[in-house]
Amino acid sequence: MALTLVACATKPPPAARLGLRLAPAALGASISVQQHLKVERNGRTDDLDVALQVEPDAIDVVGLAFGQRVLTLRYDGKELTSWRHLMLPSQVRAEDVLEDMQLTLWPVDAVAAALPAGWRVAEQGRKRTVYLADQPIMEIVYSGEPRWSGTVVLENLRYHYKLTIQFAPET
Repeated sequence: MALTLVACATKPPPAARLGLRLAPAALGASISVQQHLKVERNGRTDDLDVALQVEPDAIDVVGLAFGQRVLTLRYDGKELTSWRHLMLPSQVRAEDVLEDMQLTLWPVDAVAAALPAGWRVAEQGRKRTVYLADQPIMEIVYSGEPRWSGTVVLENLRYHYKLTIQFAPET
């Protein structure tokens, strides 16, 4: 009985991530960009260089750390396939990378149409906010247009991490 009371008294963990899976074509453009990612969580900072290519039929991501491939993912609008190096922190999951990428880069209307009940997204100027039951869950700030240029800062208030994306200038 004591265990039952303790279980009832503990706060349930936050629900799983959204599981957002938007069609590659919903981006509305084909892009091929280089990025430098900096993830800050619990006093730790991890860096990753990423090559991102989005075509109407697929999204391809290759992540490099210290010049070595540590992550690949491909999403064709139906199936997500990925590979990860053992040295990559366990918190970095392909599903989460895809979700953050789409929440950040895809048009706000495409994101809004795919959100489950209780969630919403609002965009004002160069700031996008994702809400669950009117509580801000994620704030995304853009330095330029298009969204895949300059610097993008994603602050995840639910999972307590900050992702800074620096896009390499197009040549």
